[in-house]
Amino acid sequence: MHEQLLTLMARQAGLSDGDKALCEHYFEPVQFPRSQVIEPAGSIPRYLYFVAEGFLRLFHYDREGAEVTTHLNCPPGFITSYAHFISQTVSHETLECITPCRLLRITKDHLDVLTSQSSACKDFSIWVFQQSLSYNENRARELAALTAEQRYAALLGQYPGIVQNVPLRYIASFLGMNPKSLSRIRRQFIR
Repeated sequence: MHEQLLTLMARQAGLSDGDKALCEHYFEPVQFPRSQVIEPAGSIPRYLYFVAEGFLRLFHYDREGAEVTTHLNCPPGFITSYAHFISQTVSHETLECITPCRLLRITKDHLDVLTSQSSACKDFSIWVFQQSLSYNENRARELAALTAEQRYAALLGQYPGIVQNVPLRYIASFLGMNPKSLSRIRRQFIR
């Protein structure tokens, strides 16, 4: 499972054998079943997760008590409530496995040790954080500027396998629409 992470890291930052050994030491492999909550709202996120296999989501509840999916993660990639993980503050978001998941996880303390011991890992950590910022900026722009149809098309273009693995109600919430609207849009795309 570490191979996917190490390949991504080597592509972005270059890794020595020592860097690889540190990553294998600090990133712990874990597996979770479908629908497993792995970071509950109301707590400090304990881990940064690398998704080797499976689909996860971050969500919170709005004022009316409805779930709002704020992030869908497809492999490979990282997921956590980033701002709260970095600052070690209580998050209002829940991290849940949508499908069975194979993950690598690292605590904030171990991430700090890893980045202090390896400049390549530090560079990669900065790159991951930059990617997270860019993703959030693009997502905010898409929600504000694109039509529902355009948002759906963009999601399919970026993650073609998402519809086969993620329930439509989560996709609809993530795209800022209700499930009926998404069903109508999907019918248009099928035609």
